[in-house]
Amino acid sequence: MKAQLHKLPISSDASFLFKTLECDYFANPWHFHKEYELVLIDKSKGTRFIGDHVSHFTEGDLCLIGSNIPHLFRNNEEYYAKNSKLKARSVFIHFRKDFLGNHFFDTPEMKLANKFLENPSLAVDIRGKTKKYIINKLYAMNDEKPPQRLLSLLEILVRLSLSTELKPLLSPGFSANTSGDSDKINHVFQFIMRNYTEEIYVQEIASKLNMSVPSFSRYFKHHTRKTFSDYVTEIRIGHACRMLTEDNYSISEISFQSGFDNLSNFYRHFKKVVGVIPKEYKNRFLKPTT
Repeated sequence: MKAQLHKLPISSDASFLFKTLECDYFANPWHFHKEYELVLIDKSKGTRFIGDHVSHFTEGDLCLIGSNIPHLFRNNEEYYAKNSKLKARSVFIHFRKDFLGNHFFDTPEMKLANKFLENPSLAVDIRGKTKKYIINKLYAMNDEKPPQRLLSLLEILVRLSLSTELKPLLSPGFSANTSGDSDKINHVFQFIMRNYTEEIYVQEIASKLNMSVPSFSRYFKHHTRKTFSDYVTEIRIGHACRMLTEDNYSISEISFQSGFDNLSNFYRHFKKVVGVIPKEYKNRFLKPTT
């Protein structure tokens, strides 16, 4: 059971899709499409699964996902509550490499952009001045006529191809497995997101899928290139990082609410995943300088 192929509704009178989407929560399953996807999270928080990468997302996050790279954006559980008044909003562009013709990116002037787009493991988090530039472009595109939008997209791609402010999201050599449907792996992701703050037993999810533990472990690693345990740990650490930004909780509270059974275990895993201890993370990245 693999990622679903989505055929995107690009209009016959446009060469790419530009759209602002507002909804109660992001609802697409684990899926892929031939089009590249540039996506700005304008509103909402949650967890993003892109290839073998998993991390939390929040307002202002901007990333580019390459052609045929499977992905899923899932909002936090409070967005799915019956009486929730929360909203999710994104601004995105879907485009194919040939949106300007089959040979446009073969021209000498587009050599760097062509090399950038040809990367089979293309999935990057966009940061710094490049991020600010592209976000301003995306907002401006709302009011632009089609010819202006076309030029804006080209300017964005040129800026990306020259930027040093891109963080690769996929493991080196990642190869997408993109045939079949996604029901089973989506069920696994949903189970993790509902239960990661509690103790999770691999036997339970394997049983739900009518699989033995060894078979499930092989299946999960085949799709994510990580063990089930490591994957759940990364989700928990991502949740802890989000709680650290809110500045309302003690380290012990964060440890417990992120699903860790003791503080030393939390510190060990946090240092392994993030590279620093929680307090240092908070001081280094979240405290304003004076």
